[in-house]
Amino acid sequence: MIGFQPFETFQLLGETDNVERANTLLLASCDAFVWLKKPDKEEIEQFETLATRLFQTASPDIRERAANILIGADNLTPKIESLIIDNIGQNLEKFLLSAPQLSPEILGKLIDRKNIEINALIAKRADLPKPIITKLFQTNSRKTYRSLAANENIIAKGPYLNAFARSAQMDFEVARLLAGRKDFDKALLAPVFFNLEEADRIKIIEAFSERRAPEAPIKKTIEQISVAREELTLALMKLFSQNKRPKVTQLLTQISGLDEIKCGQIAHDESGAALFVILRAFGCTAYDGLKVIIHATSFEQDRSKLLAGFAALFQKVSVDSMAYMMSVWRNEVNLLDLTKPEFIRFADNRGDINNMEVTGRKEGPIYQAIRTLEQINTKRAS
Repeated sequence: MIGFQPFETFQLLGETDNVERANTLLLASCDAFVWLKKPDKEEIEQFETLATRLFQTASPDIRERAANILIGADNLTPKIESLIIDNIGQNLEKFLLSAPQLSPEILGKLIDRKNIEINALIAKRADLPKPIITKLFQTNSRKTYRSLAANENIIAKGPYLNAFARSAQMDFEVARLLAGRKDFDKALLAPVFFNLEEADRIKIIEAFSERRAPEAPIKKTIEQISVAREELTLALMKLFSQNKRPKVTQLLTQISGLDEIKCGQIAHDESGAALFVILRAFGCTAYDGLKVIIHATSFEQDRSKLLAGFAALFQKVSVDSMAYMMSVWRNEVNLLDLTKPEFIRFADNRGDINNMEVTGRKEGPIYQAIRTLEQINTKRAS
Protein backbone atom coordinates (compact mmCIF):
# COMPACT_ATOMS: atom_id res chain seq x y z
CA MET A 1 0.00 0.00 0.00
CA ILE A 2 2.85 2.39 -0.94
CA GLY A 3 3.85 3.04 2.64
CA PHE A 4 0.37 3.59 4.10
CA GLN A 5 -1.27 1.36 6.69
CA PRO A 6 -3.37 -1.41 5.09
CA PHE A 7 -7.04 -0.54 4.84
CA GLU A 8 -7.78 -3.26 7.41
CA THR A 9 -5.77 -1.24 9.93
CA PHE A 10 -7.61 1.95 8.99
CA GLN A 11 -10.86 0.11 9.61
CA LEU A 12 -9.79 -1.15 13.03
CA LEU A 13 -8.76 2.34 14.08
CA GLY A 14 -12.14 3.68 12.95
CA GLU A 15 -14.26 1.30 15.00
CA THR A 16 -15.10 4.02 17.53
CA ASP A 17 -17.31 7.01 16.72
CA ASN A 18 -14.69 9.57 17.73
CA VAL A 19 -15.06 12.48 15.28
CA GLU A 20 -11.46 13.65 15.41
CA ARG A 21 -10.17 10.14 14.78
CA ALA A 22 -12.68 9.74 11.92
CA ASN A 23 -11.55 13.04 10.42
CA THR A 24 -7.90 11.97 10.43
CA LEU A 25 -8.57 8.49 9.11
CA LEU A 26 -10.90 9.71 6.35
CA LEU A 27 -8.35 12.13 4.92
CA ALA A 28 -5.53 9.58 5.21
CA SER A 29 -7.49 6.75 3.60
CA CYS A 30 -8.73 8.95 0.74
CA ASP A 31 -5.21 10.16 0.08
CA ALA A 32 -3.95 6.56 0.10
CA PHE A 33 -6.63 5.48 -2.36
CA VAL A 34 -5.81 8.29 -4.77
CA TRP A 35 -2.16 7.29 -4.84
CA LEU A 36 -3.04 3.65 -5.45
CA LYS A 37 -2.93 3.41 -9.24
CA LYS A 38 -4.08 -0.17 -9.86
CA PRO A 39 -6.00 -1.48 -6.85
CA ASP A 40 -7.51 -4.93 -7.13
CA LYS A 41 -11.20 -5.65 -6.56
CA GLU A 42 -10.72 -6.56 -2.89
CA GLU A 43 -8.83 -3.34 -2.11
CA ILE A 44 -11.53 -1.26 -3.79
CA GLU A 45 -14.26 -3.00 -1.81
CA GLN A 46 -12.30 -2.48 1.42
CA PHE A 47 -11.99 1.24 0.70
CA GLU A 48 -15.69 1.56 -0.17
CA THR A 49 -16.67 -0.01 3.16
CA LEU A 50 -14.22 2.08 5.18
CA ALA A 51 -14.98 5.38 3.42
CA THR A 52 -18.73 4.91 3.72
CA ARG A 53 -18.39 4.51 7.52
CA LEU A 54 -15.95 7.41 7.94
CA PHE A 55 -17.99 9.83 5.79
CA GLN A 56 -20.93 9.19 8.14
CA THR A 57 -18.87 10.08 11.20
CA ALA A 58 -16.51 12.86 10.05
CA SER A 59 -17.31 16.56 10.37
CA PRO A 60 -18.87 18.40 7.39
CA ASP A 61 -15.76 20.39 6.43
CA ILE A 62 -13.61 17.23 6.50
CA ARG A 63 -16.16 15.33 4.39
CA GLU A 64 -15.93 18.06 1.79
CA ARG A 65 -12.11 18.01 1.85
CA ALA A 66 -12.09 14.23 1.51
CA ALA A 67 -14.51 14.33 -1.43
CA ASN A 68 -12.28 16.84 -3.20
CA ILE A 69 -9.28 14.56 -2.63
CA LEU A 70 -11.11 11.65 -4.24
CA ILE A 71 -11.67 13.66 -7.44
CA GLY A 72 -8.09 12.78 -8.36
CA ALA A 73 -8.61 9.02 -8.09
CA ASP A 74 -8.35 6.90 -11.25
CA ASN A 75 -10.51 4.06 -9.96
CA LEU A 76 -13.86 5.57 -9.05
CA THR A 77 -16.79 3.22 -8.63
CA PRO A 78 -20.49 4.15 -8.39
CA LYS A 79 -20.29 3.93 -4.56
CA ILE A 80 -17.25 6.21 -4.42
CA GLU A 81 -18.80 8.62 -6.95
CA SER A 82 -21.90 8.73 -4.76
CA LEU A 83 -19.78 9.69 -1.74
CA ILE A 84 -18.15 12.44 -3.78
CA ILE A 85 -21.33 14.04 -5.13
CA ASP A 86 -23.01 13.87 -1.70
CA ASN A 87 -20.14 15.63 0.07
CA ILE A 88 -18.20 17.75 -2.43
CA GLY A 89 -20.21 20.91 -1.89
CA GLN A 90 -19.53 23.84 -4.23
CA ASN A 91 -17.00 21.89 -6.31
CA LEU A 92 -19.66 19.57 -7.73
CA GLU A 93 -19.65 21.56 -10.98
CA LYS A 94 -15.89 21.10 -11.35
CA PHE A 95 -16.25 17.38 -10.71
CA LEU A 96 -19.03 16.93 -13.27
CA LEU A 97 -17.04 18.71 -15.97
CA SER A 98 -13.58 17.28 -15.25
CA ALA A 99 -14.16 13.67 -14.23
CA PRO A 100 -12.87 11.46 -17.09
CA GLN A 101 -15.71 8.99 -16.54
CA LEU A 102 -18.90 8.88 -14.53
CA SER A 103 -21.08 5.83 -14.14
CA PRO A 104 -24.63 5.84 -15.57
CA GLU A 105 -25.92 5.03 -12.07
CA ILE A 106 -24.52 8.25 -10.62
CA LEU A 107 -25.56 10.37 -13.59
CA GLY A 108 -29.08 9.00 -13.29
CA LYS A 109 -29.11 9.69 -9.56
CA LEU A 110 -28.09 13.31 -10.17
CA ILE A 111 -30.69 13.82 -12.91
CA ASP A 112 -33.39 12.48 -10.60
CA ARG A 113 -32.66 15.32 -8.20
CA LYS A 114 -34.22 17.63 -10.85
CA ASN A 115 -31.63 20.34 -10.33
CA ILE A 116 -31.67 22.41 -13.54
CA GLU A 117 -28.10 23.68 -13.18
CA ILE A 118 -26.69 20.21 -12.50
CA ASN A 119 -28.60 18.62 -15.38
CA ALA A 120 -27.36 21.33 -17.74
CA LEU A 121 -23.78 20.53 -16.69
CA ILE A 122 -24.28 16.81 -17.19
CA ALA A 123 -25.65 17.49 -20.68
CA LYS A 124 -22.29 19.03 -21.65
CA ARG A 125 -20.35 15.80 -21.05
CA ALA A 126 -18.89 14.00 -24.06
CA ASP A 127 -19.30 10.45 -22.72
CA LEU A 128 -23.06 10.28 -22.11
CA PRO A 129 -24.63 6.85 -22.77
CA LYS A 130 -27.95 6.70 -24.62
CA PRO A 131 -30.13 6.01 -21.55
CA ILE A 132 -28.75 9.12 -19.84
CA ILE A 133 -29.24 11.26 -22.95
CA THR A 134 -32.84 10.05 -23.15
CA LYS A 135 -33.31 10.88 -19.47
CA LEU A 136 -31.97 14.40 -20.04
CA PHE A 137 -34.33 14.97 -22.97
CA GLN A 138 -37.17 14.08 -20.61
CA THR A 139 -36.27 16.81 -18.09
CA ASN A 140 -38.22 19.52 -19.95
CA SER A 141 -35.63 22.16 -19.14
CA ARG A 142 -34.59 24.87 -21.60
CA LYS A 143 -31.14 25.18 -20.03
CA THR A 144 -30.58 21.43 -20.33
CA TYR A 145 -31.77 21.43 -23.95
CA ARG A 146 -29.36 24.24 -24.76
CA SER A 147 -26.47 22.18 -23.38
CA LEU A 148 -27.65 19.16 -25.38
CA ALA A 149 -27.91 21.25 -28.54
CA ALA A 150 -24.37 22.56 -28.05
CA ASN A 151 -22.99 19.06 -27.37
CA GLU A 152 -21.93 17.76 -30.78
CA ASN A 153 -21.07 14.38 -29.27
CA ILE A 154 -24.82 13.77 -29.20
CA ILE A 155 -25.64 12.78 -32.78
CA ALA A 156 -28.81 14.45 -34.04
CA LYS A 157 -30.54 11.35 -35.40
CA GLY A 158 -33.74 9.40 -34.74
CA PRO A 159 -35.62 10.42 -31.60
CA TYR A 160 -32.89 12.91 -30.67
CA LEU A 161 -33.40 14.70 -33.99
CA ASN A 162 -37.14 14.91 -33.37
CA ALA A 163 -36.59 16.19 -29.84
CA PHE A 164 -34.17 18.85 -31.07
CA ALA A 165 -36.59 19.96 -33.80
CA ARG A 166 -39.43 20.39 -31.32
CA SER A 167 -37.30 22.18 -28.74
CA ALA A 168 -36.01 24.60 -31.39
CA GLN A 169 -39.56 25.82 -31.93
CA MET A 170 -39.92 26.60 -28.23
CA ASP A 171 -36.48 28.10 -27.59
CA PHE A 172 -34.78 30.22 -30.23
CA GLU A 173 -31.41 29.87 -28.49
CA VAL A 174 -31.64 26.11 -29.08
CA ALA A 175 -32.46 26.88 -32.73
CA ARG A 176 -29.41 29.14 -33.01
CA LEU A 177 -27.15 26.44 -31.55
CA LEU A 178 -28.56 23.79 -33.88
CA ALA A 179 -28.06 26.08 -36.88
CA GLY A 180 -24.35 26.03 -36.12
CA ARG A 181 -24.09 22.22 -36.13
CA LYS A 182 -22.92 20.35 -39.21
CA ASP A 183 -24.89 17.20 -38.42
CA PHE A 184 -28.29 18.85 -37.94
CA ASP A 185 -30.80 19.09 -40.80
CA LYS A 186 -31.33 22.86 -40.95
CA ALA A 187 -34.59 22.40 -42.86
CA LEU A 188 -36.15 21.43 -39.52
CA LEU A 189 -35.57 25.02 -38.37
CA ALA A 190 -37.98 26.41 -40.99
CA PRO A 191 -40.68 27.25 -38.39
CA VAL A 192 -38.28 29.60 -36.57
CA PHE A 193 -36.85 31.11 -39.77
CA PHE A 194 -37.86 34.66 -38.79
CA ASN A 195 -36.22 34.41 -35.37
CA LEU A 196 -32.75 33.66 -36.73
CA GLU A 197 -29.99 35.79 -38.21
CA GLU A 198 -29.62 36.06 -41.98
CA ALA A 199 -26.70 33.61 -42.16
CA ASP A 200 -28.79 30.96 -40.40
CA ARG A 201 -31.77 31.68 -42.66
CA ILE A 202 -29.56 30.97 -45.64
CA LYS A 203 -28.55 27.66 -44.08
CA ILE A 204 -32.22 26.69 -43.83
CA ILE A 205 -32.81 27.48 -47.51
CA GLU A 206 -29.62 25.62 -48.43
CA ALA A 207 -30.96 22.55 -46.61
CA PHE A 208 -33.78 22.41 -49.16
CA SER A 209 -31.45 22.46 -52.18
CA GLU A 210 -31.35 19.36 -54.38
CA ARG A 211 -33.99 17.73 -52.21
CA ARG A 212 -37.54 16.53 -52.65
CA ALA A 213 -40.14 18.06 -50.38
CA PRO A 214 -43.53 16.70 -49.28
CA GLU A 215 -46.60 18.01 -51.05
CA ALA A 216 -47.36 21.56 -49.92
CA PRO A 217 -51.03 22.43 -49.28
CA ILE A 218 -50.39 25.94 -50.56
CA LYS A 219 -49.16 24.67 -53.93
CA LYS A 220 -52.54 24.89 -55.71
CA THR A 221 -53.01 28.48 -54.60
CA ILE A 222 -49.53 29.36 -55.84
CA GLU A 223 -50.15 27.69 -59.20
CA GLN A 224 -53.23 29.84 -59.73
CA ILE A 225 -51.30 33.04 -59.10
CA SER A 226 -48.12 31.96 -60.88
CA VAL A 227 -49.75 32.54 -64.26
CA ALA A 228 -49.33 36.24 -63.43
CA ARG A 229 -45.75 35.82 -62.20
CA GLU A 230 -44.38 38.53 -64.46
CA GLU A 231 -46.98 41.01 -63.23
CA LEU A 232 -46.16 40.04 -59.64
CA THR A 233 -42.43 40.64 -60.03
CA LEU A 234 -43.02 43.96 -61.78
CA ALA A 235 -45.37 45.07 -59.01
CA LEU A 236 -42.86 44.11 -56.31
CA MET A 237 -40.02 45.87 -58.11
CA LYS A 238 -42.07 49.04 -58.40
CA LEU A 239 -43.18 49.02 -54.76
CA PHE A 240 -39.69 48.29 -53.46
CA SER A 241 -38.10 50.96 -55.67
CA GLN A 242 -40.58 53.48 -54.26
CA ASN A 243 -39.96 52.14 -50.73
CA LYS A 244 -43.65 51.38 -50.25
CA ARG A 245 -43.06 48.45 -47.97
CA PRO A 246 -46.47 48.62 -46.24
CA LYS A 247 -47.98 48.13 -49.72
CA VAL A 248 -45.69 45.15 -50.22
CA THR A 249 -46.98 43.75 -46.93
CA GLN A 250 -50.57 44.08 -48.17
CA LEU A 251 -49.75 42.43 -51.48
CA LEU A 252 -47.93 39.50 -49.86
CA THR A 253 -50.77 39.02 -47.38
CA GLN A 254 -53.25 38.79 -50.25
CA ILE A 255 -51.33 36.30 -52.37
CA SER A 256 -49.55 34.12 -49.78
CA GLY A 257 -52.10 33.48 -47.09
CA LEU A 258 -49.40 34.20 -44.49
CA ASP A 259 -50.32 36.33 -41.51
CA GLU A 260 -49.68 40.05 -41.72
CA ILE A 261 -46.84 39.97 -39.21
CA LYS A 262 -44.77 37.52 -41.30
CA CYS A 263 -45.58 39.43 -44.48
CA GLY A 264 -44.42 42.61 -42.79
CA GLN A 265 -41.15 40.94 -41.82
CA ILE A 266 -40.64 39.78 -45.41
CA ALA A 267 -41.46 43.22 -46.81
CA HIS A 268 -39.03 44.95 -44.45
CA ASP A 269 -36.29 42.34 -44.84
CA GLU A 270 -33.33 44.15 -46.36
CA SER A 271 -31.07 41.10 -46.56
CA GLY A 272 -33.03 38.97 -49.02
CA ALA A 273 -33.46 35.46 -47.60
CA ALA A 274 -37.13 35.78 -46.57
CA LEU A 275 -38.03 37.42 -49.86
CA PHE A 276 -36.20 34.68 -51.77
CA VAL A 277 -38.55 32.05 -50.30
CA ILE A 278 -41.61 33.90 -51.61
CA LEU A 279 -40.13 34.61 -55.03
CA ARG A 280 -38.96 31.04 -55.60
CA ALA A 281 -42.21 29.57 -54.29
CA PHE A 282 -44.08 31.57 -56.93
CA GLY A 283 -41.80 30.21 -59.61
CA CYS A 284 -39.42 33.13 -60.16
CA THR A 285 -36.22 32.35 -62.00
CA ALA A 286 -32.86 33.82 -61.05
CA TYR A 287 -33.26 36.60 -63.62
CA ASP A 288 -36.65 37.85 -62.42
CA GLY A 289 -36.03 37.04 -58.77
CA LEU A 290 -32.72 38.85 -58.55
CA LYS A 291 -34.20 42.00 -60.04
CA VAL A 292 -36.72 42.09 -57.19
CA ILE A 293 -34.07 41.33 -54.57
CA ILE A 294 -31.90 44.11 -55.97
CA HIS A 295 -34.68 46.65 -55.42
CA ALA A 296 -35.62 45.26 -52.00
CA THR A 297 -32.22 44.98 -50.33
CA SER A 298 -29.65 47.42 -49.03
CA PHE A 299 -26.95 48.87 -51.30
CA GLU A 300 -24.43 49.81 -48.66
CA GLN A 301 -21.83 47.30 -49.87
CA ASP A 302 -20.67 45.45 -52.97
CA ARG A 303 -23.46 42.92 -53.52
CA SER A 304 -22.11 41.04 -56.54
CA LYS A 305 -20.87 38.04 -54.56
CA LEU A 306 -24.00 37.93 -52.41
CA LEU A 307 -26.29 38.10 -55.43
CA ALA A 308 -24.31 35.36 -57.12
CA GLY A 309 -25.02 33.24 -54.05
CA PHE A 310 -28.74 33.92 -54.39
CA ALA A 311 -28.48 33.09 -58.08
CA ALA A 312 -27.03 29.70 -57.14
CA LEU A 313 -29.92 29.14 -54.74
CA PHE A 314 -32.43 29.91 -57.49
CA GLN A 315 -30.81 27.12 -59.49
CA LYS A 316 -30.48 24.53 -56.68
CA VAL A 317 -33.66 25.11 -54.67
CA SER A 318 -36.88 23.88 -56.26
CA VAL A 319 -40.15 25.78 -56.46
CA ASP A 320 -41.92 22.96 -54.61
CA SER A 321 -39.52 23.07 -51.67
CA MET A 322 -40.06 26.79 -51.11
CA ALA A 323 -43.81 26.26 -51.43
CA TYR A 324 -43.41 23.65 -48.72
CA MET A 325 -41.56 26.17 -46.53
CA MET A 326 -44.46 28.58 -46.94
CA SER A 327 -46.81 25.84 -45.80
CA VAL A 328 -44.56 25.32 -42.78
CA TRP A 329 -44.94 29.02 -41.99
CA ARG A 330 -48.71 28.59 -42.26
CA ASN A 331 -48.63 25.60 -39.87
CA GLU A 332 -50.19 23.35 -42.51
CA VAL A 333 -47.72 20.46 -42.48
CA ASN A 334 -45.93 18.08 -40.13
CA LEU A 335 -42.34 19.23 -40.41
CA LEU A 336 -40.99 15.86 -39.25
CA ASP A 337 -42.12 14.39 -42.58
CA LEU A 338 -38.78 15.76 -43.84
CA THR A 339 -37.01 13.04 -41.85
CA LYS A 340 -38.61 10.28 -43.93
CA PRO A 341 -36.14 8.50 -46.25
CA GLU A 342 -37.76 9.80 -49.45
CA PHE A 343 -37.28 13.41 -48.35
CA ILE A 344 -33.78 13.24 -46.91
CA ARG A 345 -31.40 15.41 -48.87
CA PHE A 346 -29.65 13.34 -51.53
CA ALA A 347 -26.75 15.73 -52.19
CA ASP A 348 -24.49 17.42 -49.70
CA ASN A 349 -23.39 20.65 -51.30
CA ARG A 350 -23.88 22.76 -48.24
CA GLY A 351 -22.22 26.11 -48.15
CA ASP A 352 -22.52 29.56 -46.74
CA ILE A 353 -23.93 31.97 -49.31
CA ASN A 354 -21.47 34.58 -48.10
CA ASN A 355 -18.61 32.28 -49.18
CA MET A 356 -20.05 31.30 -52.59
CA GLU A 357 -17.74 32.16 -55.42
CA VAL A 358 -18.88 33.41 -58.82
CA THR A 359 -17.82 30.70 -61.23
CA GLY A 360 -18.20 30.08 -64.93
CA ARG A 361 -18.66 32.63 -67.72
CA LYS A 362 -19.93 35.94 -66.45
CA GLU A 363 -22.66 36.12 -69.06
CA GLY A 364 -26.33 35.23 -69.25
CA PRO A 365 -29.35 36.49 -67.34
CA ILE A 366 -27.92 35.90 -63.86
CA TYR A 367 -24.98 38.21 -64.37
CA GLN A 368 -27.09 40.71 -66.31
CA ALA A 369 -29.11 41.10 -63.13
CA ILE A 370 -25.93 41.53 -61.08
CA ARG A 371 -24.66 44.18 -63.49
CA THR A 372 -28.01 45.94 -63.11
CA LEU A 373 -27.21 46.33 -59.44
CA GLU A 374 -23.83 47.80 -60.23
CA GLN A 375 -25.46 50.30 -62.59
CA ILE A 376 -27.94 51.31 -59.90
CA ASN A 377 -25.09 51.85 -57.48
CA THR A 378 -23.27 54.01 -60.03
CA LYS A 379 -26.35 56.15 -60.69
CA ARG A 380 -26.96 56.68 -56.99
CA ALA A 381 -23.37 57.66 -56.41
CA SER A 382 -23.36 60.23 -59.25
